[in-house]
Amino acid sequence: MKVGLYFGSFNPIHIGHLVIANHLAEYSDLDQIWFVVTPHNPFKKKSSLLDNYQRLEMVYRATKDYTKLKPCDIEFNLPQPNYTVNTLAYLQEKHPDHEFSLIMGEDNLKSFHKWRNYELILENHHIYVYPRISKNKIETQFDDHKKIHHIDAPIMELSSTFIRHAIKAGKNIKPMLPEFVWEYLDEMNFYK
Repeated sequence: MKVGLYFGSFNPIHIGHLVIANHLAEYSDLDQIWFVVTPHNPFKKKSSLLDNYQRLEMVYRATKDYTKLKPCDIEFNLPQPNYTVNTLAYLQEKHPDHEFSLIMGEDNLKSFHKWRNYELILENHHIYVYPRISKNKIETQFDDHKKIHHIDAPIMELSSTFIRHAIKAGKNIKPMLPEFVWEYLDEMNFYK
């Protein structure tokens, strides 16, 4: 099975995440998309993150009606801070019958050369890149790379940061979230 790994803090998961993941599940050769909830991104401050299991719960609620989209907590039990190359090695060992690929936004591809062991990732895995509006140039070493696939997915310029700030400011952001996620955030009084 071909599995696309969509890494993120999903703090919270929103409709932009679902649109991109579902587009890849329906319009690429990937069989499933796993939302890998990251406990702590080495490049982000941890203070703004909800608890790991609260974010996993939101991903579970957001994806439960989609057969090709799955929540994944694989990084919860790996040493922190964790790096993508370690997660990929662990998943490949645990699921030798699966072929794992990365899903990332164009903005992340621009800094991919700074990732730990990025050459090893490219050697062993395909990368599916969805479009983002950004200014920086992609490293020329990634131009026309045989393992990097640019997907013609809808451009989603919605961010979890924007949603958190809007909630704190008392704005109605209900249309930006899957219904079950909105209900959970409202019930738990998160981000207020």
